[in-house]
Amino acid sequence: MVARSIGTATISFGLVSIPTKLYTTNESGSDISFNMLHDADGSRLKQQYVCTKCNEVVDREHTVKGYEHAKGQYVIMTPDELKALDAVATQSIALEEFVPAMAVDPLYVEKSYYLGPDKGGERAYKLLADAMVDTGLVGLASYSARGKQYIVLLRPYQEGMIMHQLRYAQEVKPWSEVPLPALPVLKPAELNLAKQIIQQIASDVFVPEKYKDDVQTRMMDLIQKKIEGQEITMQPEAPVGKVIDLMEALKASLGMAKEPERKPAKAAAEDDAEEVVAAPAPKKKVSKKK
Repeated sequence: MVARSIGTATISFGLVSIPTKLYTTNESGSDISFNMLHDADGSRLKQQYVCTKCNEVVDREHTVKGYEHAKGQYVIMTPDELKALDAVATQSIALEEFVPAMAVDPLYVEKSYYLGPDKGGERAYKLLADAMVDTGLVGLASYSARGKQYIVLLRPYQEGMIMHQLRYAQEVKPWSEVPLPALPVLKPAELNLAKQIIQQIASDVFVPEKYKDDVQTRMMDLIQKKIEGQEITMQPEAPVGKVIDLMEALKASLGMAKEPERKPAKAAAEDDAEEVVAAPAPKKKVSKKK
């Protein structure tokens, strides 16, 4: 099915303008949702707006939008004024700099949108995408829409481009707020085993299709049982194991059997000597003369 555009934007690349269309990257309707019902008759409930002053239910046609400029004081905005505020957004993606693709931490990515070329912008669209592929760089830009200015990242994707909406620095909590105890010094053997485990399950590519939402499948199975008249009961929680010996846990992860106890070097040497003495001397071959 052909995707439907959710908006338009113009990429500013030097003196080049590239008209584009925006598309969502996620499939909607995949989440399991529940509706609020009346317990007496099972009918669906609807939300209502209640006036905090007169305590009366207000129909949607009698609602207006307002901005709270002081505590409890609002300035009411008309529909035309709201449109004027939205018009402040230029729908322009102004590229400001290019950086290596690995320079932007995924922590800053908030949303993603596919970017497709709009009519007349196909050649410039492909030019920018191919140039980023060849240079290994991605573009950072300002993007204003819906009454707010965003910082976005443009990068080549498949045969086109994708746009990531980024968080501002002040919107990301610093790592320093995470409480950390004094971390121990690792043993080289522990680190080597951990690296072996990683290598055992390492892959060259990411294949998202092999990951399935097992929780959603189990939820739908339980809901189907409820539809069929069966009672849903909570499954007992699996016991959480405690790691007592890190080395043993690492070896078990690799499927390593417990190694037999080794004898001290001196005792092992004496055993080897006894085996040599006990071994029969090889017989000499006698050559027969003709």
